[in-house]
This record gives sequence, structure tokens and C-alpha cells, in this order.
Amino acid sequence: MSSIRYWVWLSSVSAANPRARYALAEHYGGAENAFLAPRGEYKTIQGVSEHEAELFERRDLSEADRILEACRREDITILTLADAAYPRRLRNIYDPPVVLYIKGRLPDVDAIPSVAVIGTRSATPYGLKMGRDIAFEIAKCGGIVVSGLTEGVDRAAARGCLLAGGTCIGVLGTAHGKGGELRDDVSALGVLVSEYPPGAKPQNRFFRERNRVASGLSHAVCVVEAPAKSGALLFAAEALEQGREIFAVPGNADAENAAGIMALLKQGARPAACGWDVLEDFAAVYPDRLRRPNGEKCRAPDPEPIPARVKSAKKAPASKAGSDEALDASTKKEIDKQTDAGYIDLHDQLKALSEDQLQIVTAISRGETHIDDIIEATGMGAAKVLSQLTILEIKGYVRRVAGRRVSLNITQK
Repeated sequence: MSSIRYWVWLSSVSAANPRARYALAEHYGGAENAFLAPRGEYKTIQGVSEHEAELFERRDLSEADRILEACRREDITILTLADAAYPRRLRNIYDPPVVLYIKGRLPDVDAIPSVAVIGTRSATPYGLKMGRDIAFEIAKCGGIVVSGLTEGVDRAAARGCLLAGGTCIGVLGTAHGKGGELRDDVSALGVLVSEYPPGAKPQNRFFRERNRVASGLSHAVCVVEAPAKSGALLFAAEALEQGREIFAVPGNADAENAAGIMALLKQGARPAACGWDVLEDFAAVYPDRLRRPNGEKCRAPDPEPIPARVKSAKKAPASKAGSDEALDASTKKEIDKQTDAGYIDLHDQLKALSEDQLQIVTAISRGETHIDDIIEATGMGAAKVLSQLTILEIKGYVRRVAGRRVSLNITQK
């Protein structure tokens, strides 16, 4: 019996918190071991409540079989924590999804800078234009755009990315299903991602849980228009907890939709007026992936319709979940622990760091150091520290750990 069936079982308990599902997979070293664990043991695992333990104890594989059949029928690919293709950036967040349900082809977000372009659902014409233009330029410069595909800025950003011929990752707060023309376009040229299996009933908390996945797949987040109380600010807070760089697009100081933006800027978010403002810091790390816009600022053309070629674009062939090959391969999978390239030699490598990066490395003590302590020790602003930590992580000098902490990934021979 293929282990993919057990991973689907684990993900199908959608009434449980994502942290509980991950806790079981982490504790037992995989979904199959979790399913076969002794009765009554789940409630002893840290991160699993008594109620959640009761849900898992039902151990109902019939639901997993239904989901597998739906995935075959709807051309949904299943990617589990046991897959080598599971994005390392997402795996390293505090409570990663145990399973991703995918329509389209997931790009290598570990090798290509990706930016979540988000904002209020009640966007003004200015907000829609800026969201579209910034995403358009990010795509033209070689980056990936991540979008929640909700009304307002998110959808405008997805459209801007597609107009540029770029790759858009649409992260859903629901299971896959009928979602309209934009979803179809995104899955044709990019990918739709959900942690919820086909048929999962929507719950209010799903959209908040989606935020951690979207930011987990991103190198940075760009917020375009957000009132004082906005879901975009919750998204930014989640991203900040994951150590992502936060950018904010300035608006009119007295505009309602600029109140949240002003708050982010005061808290250390970096201003962005175009896509290159967001990508510029990553250009040195990804010189073969990113290209500076030549000449005039990139702007999405008006009107907005997606080019006709998107309608006829064919998805790259992908093995269907539940195919013989996928099932056979999944029986050999184990949860991948983080396997960064070997430790970096201190003498040979630290000389390549900038002065700011050296200060940050020096401020990280043995073991784990809180990001706030690094900010205090270096005297740098929060935005600069987060930006440099992201670059150090990409280069392999540091590792992110839970609770806004980092540890060194270097040693002295």
C-alpha cells in the first residue's frame, strides 16, 4: 500500500490545525508511521490538542481514497513533505503544509526570487494599477509573483504577471474547484496551490492559514494599499514572523487605504514604487535569474485582458496523483530534513561578506539568536537586518528556526 495514501489521510483531517498535522508527521517521521502509531498516543504529542487527537484517532482511509480518485479525475498533483521537490523555503516555516495539492507546474521557488504582491480587496483605481504594474515589472525582470487571487490588488497583480508572460503562483484559501477565468489562466501558465484536498469544506480560518503558505513560498512581500484594519496587514505580520522582507507602496497620506501602508513604513517596511525596488536586493544573489529593466519603467499595458495565447496554453505534462509511478515512488520517500550544503568554512567564506553582513554574523551567538537581539546588537534598522538575513540565508550562512530566531550555518575548521 503506497505511503501517499497516508499523507492524504493526514491532510484530510482539515478540522485539525496545520500545526497538529505537521506535529504528527515530524514526531513519527512520516504519515504512515503516524497512522500506525499505538492508540491513545496522539494526545501526548506536543502541538496536538485532545480534540485534534480524537479526530486523528478515527484513522479513516476511505476519505483518502476519495481524495486520490478526485485528484486523478481533476488532474491535481500531490506533493508531500516526503518529496524532494517540496520547496525548501516552505518546508522551513514553523508549520508547513504536510501536503500541497497542485494544478499546473510549481516553479523552483528556492532558485528564483518570488514576491507576494498583496493588498486590500477594496482597492482604488490607483491600487489596482500599482498592483498590476509592480507585478508586471517583477515578471519582466525574471521574478515570480505570488498571489492569493482574491478581489482587488491580489487579482490585479496576478493579471499583471500574466500580461508580462511571467509565472504566477496562486495560493488558494480553499480546495481546488471552479474558480473562474483567472484561476484557469494562472494554472495554464503557472500554478494553483492549495493545502486543502478536493472536497474540503471551506472554513474561515483557511484564508489566514493560506497567508503562511503564500509568504512561505516568497522571498519578499509587497503590500499595495491597506486600510488600518486589513487582511493584508495580517499577511505582512505572518511574513515578518517568517523573516521575509516587507515592502509597502506609498499612497496619499490622508487616504483610508493608505493608513495601513503608513503603519508598515513606520515599522520599518521599505518603500517600493516599482517591481525593481523589490527585486534589486536579490540581483547580486541571483545574477543569472534577474535582469534590471532597461530604459523606461515597466508598466502593464491597458486595457487588461490576458493575451489569447494564455487561453490555449497547455500545461506541461505532470504525473497524476495516484499514478503507478507516483505511488511506487512515494513508497520510498521519507521526510527530508534540511540538507543544506556542507558547513561553510569560516576562514575562506566570511571575507566575501559585506560589512553589514559581518556585523550580523558576529551578533549571532552560538546556538539560536532572536532577530530582535540582532537588531539591538548591530544598531541597524529592522528592515536592513531582515533584508541581509534573507541574503545570508540564501547564501547558506544562516538558518531560520522557529520563533523569529536564526542560527549560524558556519563552522571553523
